[in-house]
Amino acid sequence: MPTLVFAVANISSAFRAVTGSGRNLLSGMCFAVLLSGCGQGKPGPAHAAPPPAPPLPATVLAVMPQRVPIAVEAVGQIEGSKEVEVRARVSGILQKRLYNEGDLVRAGTPMFKIDPAPFEIALAQAKAQLAQEQARNEQARRESVRLKQLAAAKAISQKEFDDASSNLKLSDAGLQAAEARVREAELNLSYTSVAAPVSGVSGRAVRSEGSLITAGADSLLTTVSQVDPIWVRFSLSESDLAKLPQRRLVRGTPVEVNLILPSGARYPGKGRLNFAATQIDTRLGTQQLRAEFDNAKGQLLPGQFVRAQLIAGQRENVFLVPQIAVMEAEAGYMLFVLDKEGKAALKPVQLGDWIGSDWMVLGGLEAGDRVIVDNLLKLRPGSAVSPLAPGAPSSVPGQGAESGAGKAAASGAAAK
Repeated sequence: MPTLVFAVANISSAFRAVTGSGRNLLSGMCFAVLLSGCGQGKPGPAHAAPPPAPPLPATVLAVMPQRVPIAVEAVGQIEGSKEVEVRARVSGILQKRLYNEGDLVRAGTPMFKIDPAPFEIALAQAKAQLAQEQARNEQARRESVRLKQLAAAKAISQKEFDDASSNLKLSDAGLQAAEARVREAELNLSYTSVAAPVSGVSGRAVRSEGSLITAGADSLLTTVSQVDPIWVRFSLSESDLAKLPQRRLVRGTPVEVNLILPSGARYPGKGRLNFAATQIDTRLGTQQLRAEFDNAKGQLLPGQFVRAQLIAGQRENVFLVPQIAVMEAEAGYMLFVLDKEGKAALKPVQLGDWIGSDWMVLGGLEAGDRVIVDNLLKLRPGSAVSPLAPGAPSSVPGQGAESGAGKAAASGAAAK
């Protein structure tokens, strides 16, 4: 109103200063100002309020407490329960390879053949020396018996008899040495056929046919890995060990070990813990472990990387929610739940580990809470929700993509 008075006063001064047609123009302007001023402070025509937004369709999952396994996972590597190097025990020319690389072989199966001719000759020489020693021994024994009778009749001196007895003992020792040389020659000849020391999967042949093999450090021919049973070696960090009821593992601890193959499939057999290090590795802060699995079908191969899942008990009264429903905000992890009025509300939660495609919720939820698991980008606290049963088709296009973006929208949703 003071603004209106000031405007009228100014117009009046101008009105006195002009005459004629200018005075008529100012009269019209003054009338317009008065009309606009009279309208101030009075409510204008009422504007229609926008209609409320329709409820947003979203999948809602009612959660209940349940029992879940206490499990930890680690990357492991498969190794044979016996890793044996097949080496030549005699020197010679490698004549033939008698196995197919990568095949399963049984213990005692010939794998390589070394030229046996030099060892056959050595055996023949040893047998000839043995025959000579046997003849000398028979002669010394006859001489000893004959001189013994003469010594009893005092027909010879005692020295002659003693010399004959000593010659017999020397001949006996020479005979034993000859027999040992024969056995050694036979053993060396048998080594020309290199056999598999254990049953398992054969490796690549290191030396080719025609190579000169030297017994000793340069005698490796191939390897054999026993794959039934088979071992899986892995390690657990101190933080993982703290999750277990036992806090530390020893050989024979009643735990269950499962394997998850590179394809994501679970190996059908269950493992047994057969080794646990007695101390923590100071460099890595881990405890080395090893589990044994039956592998009759040969599905597991040495060197293969797998995930070892160790189950050491059960955890009571926890909730499982899909991972896509969990959002991360500045205040922590949160979930959208449906309140009694059918509206969305944020709820902070404490999380545990992943179990498959679900997340373990240790605190923040109650039995019967209805968790919203999709369409999270469009949700805001207080938004009306039209609940859908899990698996029901949604009328919102592109809903799947929005569900996966729940974490990205969480900070904005929490701020609202």
